[in-house]
Amino acid sequence: MASTALPPAAPYAAVAKPWTEKPNPRARISYFLTYALVFVGAGLGAVQSYLTYRNVRLDRAPLCLVFQDDFDSGDDAAVFGTGSTPGRWLREAQLDGFGTGAFDMTTGSANNSFLQNGNLYIAPTLTPGWPFPDGTTYNETACTWNRTTENGGIMSNGEFDWSGYYAACSRTTNSTAGTIINPVQSARLSTLVSARAIRYGKVEVRAKMPVGDWLWPAIWMLPVNSTYGAWPRSGEIDIVESRGNGIRYTNRGANFVQGSLNWGPSPAFNGVGKSYSWWTERRETFSSGFHTYTLEWTSDWLRIYVDTRLHTLLDLKFNEPFWTRGEFPPTAIGPDGHPAPLDNPWANRTNAAPFDQDFYLIMNVAVGGTNGWFPDGQGDKPWLNAAGNAPLDFIRGSNQWMPTWPQNVEDRAMVVDYVKMWKHCGDP
Repeated sequence: MASTALPPAAPYAAVAKPWTEKPNPRARISYFLTYALVFVGAGLGAVQSYLTYRNVRLDRAPLCLVFQDDFDSGDDAAVFGTGSTPGRWLREAQLDGFGTGAFDMTTGSANNSFLQNGNLYIAPTLTPGWPFPDGTTYNETACTWNRTTENGGIMSNGEFDWSGYYAACSRTTNSTAGTIINPVQSARLSTLVSARAIRYGKVEVRAKMPVGDWLWPAIWMLPVNSTYGAWPRSGEIDIVESRGNGIRYTNRGANFVQGSLNWGPSPAFNGVGKSYSWWTERRETFSSGFHTYTLEWTSDWLRIYVDTRLHTLLDLKFNEPFWTRGEFPPTAIGPDGHPAPLDNPWANRTNAAPFDQDFYLIMNVAVGGTNGWFPDGQGDKPWLNAAGNAPLDFIRGSNQWMPTWPQNVEDRAMVVDYVKMWKHCGDP
């Protein structure tokens, strides 16, 4: 059928295009303006990327490997030691929660730290025989408190601190006081005894976080010597901390990891709130697979990241003294209830102090606690941090959290593939 859209006499005659005869100048300007903005945006993006890359602080100092453990040998004696012969890792055994109020006791048992398939496992388990009858005393015969505490537990008067030893190494069930023997056992491993420590350098740990409500995995560092005094005066470096709670937990669950520094003139004035941050996975958790957690540390700055520097947990420049950074008050209430001057433990030291001394590495999985890592009112927590019977309330709520602990120990444990530590080659 012939088209009726064109005149019959001239079906192939040119169609009039009046807009080409008198082009609209605004259309031409918009055309060139669009392309100009595209090129300008691309150029600015390239400049910003270059400046960001140039401004990323890198540790240019030569690094020397001081410690490496890939756990492939399966040699328990070399890793954990045997008898009086120390291994690369010390199984720290205590019942006191190490100052965090954690509900687990750490043990030297192979149930809680072991080698399997070329990996290290740190796994919490229920305490055998629990619950114990009222009046039962549990003594940790392998307690390491005197090996890890300052001066081996010897006080300034030259006597052994038996009170501190029994507080760390012994528990008695007392229903009237609401005290119980720790219902959970776990493990805490450190390089303190093997003298694997660094001051400035790099630490790299490839690990998979555990699954289970109220599990608290951590890879962190403490000073070999309390140069500036008791915690937190001498500092603490938390390379990674996490929680085993699921992604629906309202205070950052297993899809979050956090890096931080603890420092301050006293526990009441801990400056961690000015030196912490976190990274989150949007489609999985950090218990779904292995991730590499890295600390880069110099006398001028410190960085913590997961997998890549693009996933930075903490990036802190030592551009001012920590006393200035903390904005601490000039006075504080002393033990006698009266105001007393708050002293600066890092006076006349470098801006890096207290992070200018040797630190050793710790890896552990704690359970619960009363220091605020698990805040009240979040995630149906069965205990209150200020309650004197918090461990008892925790175990009474086991019908809520126990089903979240996998039966398979490989999922309930923090699994470590390897650990590497480097120091600046010029450091002693």
